[in-house]
Amino acid sequence: MLITTLIGLAAACCTTVSFLPQVIKAWRTQSTRDMSVMMFTLLVTGNSLWLLYGALIGDLPIVAANVITLGLVGAILALKLRYG
Repeated sequence: MLITTLIGLAAACCTTVSFLPQVIKAWRTQSTRDMSVMMFTLLVTGNSLWLLYGALIGDLPIVAANVITLGLVGAILALKLRYG
């Protein structure tokens, strides 16, 4: 692998995993009161577009990061809509 791909994968890992603590906290506490629906809606939209972009150009780090991030951010948005 090229060094740029490894850097991309490392960056993708860091930014993707950063959402995991929020998912866990929202799940455990069943509280999302202080979270913005608009922010997570925009984030889901943005991650979806990044995923499409990554797929179109065939970039593994972009695709991998956004598949996982979309799942985590989508989970937070679903919890926000459920628990308000």
